Amino acid sequence: MNTPDLSTLGAGFSHEALGSQAVFRQALQALSHPGRCIAVPNDAQVPQGAHPASAAFLLAMLDSDCRVWLSPRLASGPAALWLQFHTGCTVVPSAADAAFVWVAQGDAIPALHELEQGSDAYPDQSATCVIDVASLTSAHEDGAWELSGPGIQSTQALTVQGLPPDFTSQWAANQARFPRGVDVFLASENHLAGLPRTTRIATPGGR
Repeated sequence: MNTPDLSTLGAGFSHEALGSQAVFRQALQALSHPGRCIAVPNDAQVPQGAHPASAAFLLAMLDSDCRVWLSPRLASGPAALWLQFHTGCTVVPSAADAAFVWVAQGDAIPALHELEQGSDAYPDQSATCVIDVASLTSAHEDGAWELSGPGIQSTQALTVQGLPPDFTSQWAANQARFPRGVDVFLASENHLAGLPRTTRIATPGGR
C-alpha cells in the first residue's frame, strides 16, 4: 500500500476555529436567504480543480463523523486527501451513502432523489449537495430564475451558469418531498448561494 505524499498537500485555514466560524456564518446566511450570493472568506490552500468557496464550506462543515462523496474530477485529484487530512471525514464510493456530496464544475450531478432524503421524523438526516458552477449572480439577467419560499420576502432572482437542463425539474420534485429532500449549495469561485428544500424555482417561460 502506497503512503500518501503529504508534503505537497495545501494548508487549511490559517486559524482553524476562526476560519470555520466565519465560513459557517456565511453559509448560514446563504441558506437563510435563498438565492442571495454570499461571499465566502477563505485563506486555505484549496486543492486544484475545486472552487475556493465550496472547498472552504466543506472544510468548515466536515468532521470525523461525516461521510462525503466526491465527483470524478475531485475524487481523482488532491481534494479527497485534502479533506480527509484536515477534517478526518470518510470519503465514500456511493453518493447515496453520503451526508455531503461535492460535484466539480462540469461533472455530472447525481440524481437528487437518489441521495439521502432524511425522513418525516428526522429531515435533518438528509444529504447536503454542493455543486461548483461557472457563475452565480443575484440579478435579473436573461434566463434568471425567480425564487420564492421561506426566507424570501417576495421573490429573489438568481442567474446560474453551469447546471444541466433537467436541474429545475429535479428540484421541483425535491421541493415537493418536503420535509424530506436535500438542500443544495451552488458555488462559484468565491460565492455561495443556498437552495434549501423549501425554495421554489420558477424559470423563464415555465411559470
